[in-house]
Amino acid sequence: MFAVLKTGGKQYKVQAGDVLRIEKLAAIAGEKIQFNDILMVGGDTLTIGAPFVQGAAVQAEVIDQIKGEKVIHFVKRRRKHSSQRTKGHRQHLTLVRVTEVLANGAEASGVNAATGTADARRAAHNNAPAVAAEAPAKPKRAAKAAAAEE
Repeated sequence: MFAVLKTGGKQYKVQAGDVLRIEKLAAIAGEKIQFNDILMVGGDTLTIGAPFVQGAAVQAEVIDQIKGEKVIHFVKRRRKHSSQRTKGHRQHLTLVRVTEVLANGAEASGVNAATGTADARRAAHNNAPAVAAEAPAKPKRAAKAAAAEE
């Protein structure tokens, strides 16, 4: 049985036992996660979602958080100016091993959904308790006032 899942703006065709390098997820090594954005499930019958297949999921185990290979971006501007610029970048990736493809019953599995780091930061920011904007105490002034009173 195979599935086509969507994560990190990309689509992957997976089956049980596959190892994937995907965009960084908010998960630690050894954690079990579940991808719920399934576009297609195949096996005995082919099910195509519109846009997603209801109740389908792919469960995976996080192996490690890694960095991809270095990408060099070299920019050379016009002649007679001898202006050059080199920039390097290593993408943060998550290494996962697909353990199971579920055609239905994903809601009852009890496994945490896979979320990207940007989604995790956004959720933490939206759920943060509102803090009253009080002026912080100034320790030097408090110490000077205490010394002046004595």
